[in-house]
Amino acid sequence: MSGQKPIVVVGSINIDLVARTERIPVAGETVSGADFQIHPGGKGANQAVAAARLGYPVRMIGRLGNDVFGVQLKAQLESAGVNTASVALTEGLSGVAVIVVSQKGENSIVVTPGANAMVSPQDLEANLDIIRGAGVVLTQLEIPLETVEYLGRICSREGVPLILDPAPALELPPTLFKHIQWLTPNETEAAFFIKSMSGIVGADDPAEVAKLLLSKGVHGVVLKLGARGVYISSQAGVGHSIRAFPVKAIDTTAAGDAFNGAFATALMLGKSPVESARFAAATAAISVTRAGAQPSMPVMSEVEQMLDNTLVR
Repeated sequence: MSGQKPIVVVGSINIDLVARTERIPVAGETVSGADFQIHPGGKGANQAVAAARLGYPVRMIGRLGNDVFGVQLKAQLESAGVNTASVALTEGLSGVAVIVVSQKGENSIVVTPGANAMVSPQDLEANLDIIRGAGVVLTQLEIPLETVEYLGRICSREGVPLILDPAPALELPPTLFKHIQWLTPNETEAAFFIKSMSGIVGADDPAEVAKLLLSKGVHGVVLKLGARGVYISSQAGVGHSIRAFPVKAIDTTAAGDAFNGAFATALMLGKSPVESARFAAATAAISVTRAGAQPSMPVMSEVEQMLDNTLVR
């Protein structure tokens, strides 16, 4: 795949501190942990690794602290096959995520941005040629919103498709929507935007949710619905539901990131948006059967086997 345009990921790079416990504690409660692990993470880095593990060329634009975690995280990205030449060093700490995972595979996450908060429009200008040369750009909301807005304008100007994973959910400027090729919220994020835009709480119809998001000007919407699967719709008239792949979830951390990295990869491999969403759903399904964020990302042969062994939906 060396002759193809790379996927460029602009986003966060974190160290994940993961505690496993019987259930996620409520406010003020202390529970006993069954296990503790340290993994590389961050939504940007996770998505970059997801695509790289599938064998597609990936470049990462982001920032790391000059601490021991920064050295470790950069090495782990490179070992996964991600080009880190555009990952800059910042004085201070790298990003950290504290994650609690229950026996059911549910998770609760607190992210401290560290160096991720320093990813700026100047970083984008310094890497403008890399963005121009991308087949698609992936970004999220764990870096400053100002930088995401600036990236949207660059991608529109240069004709590079932008995929935005709106996580964590934030109020987005109206102009940003028009720069987005694919918006990929999960159920929680979609509910946030629906309430923000219309005042409606808990909209259940994916087609109506997608319709409202499309009205803001995005080209396409991919709703990641967990056990309910995926719903994809676009301005071109595509409206398609994809059932979830039947697996036993061990850890849902980074399932959405696995999906986004795989969705971008499939699009770059020439698959249709619906085919790409199904490919991404299979990738995410495999990821939830394994512990950790980046360690859970499957390789291409595993995804192909999952697709071959499951009836077309």
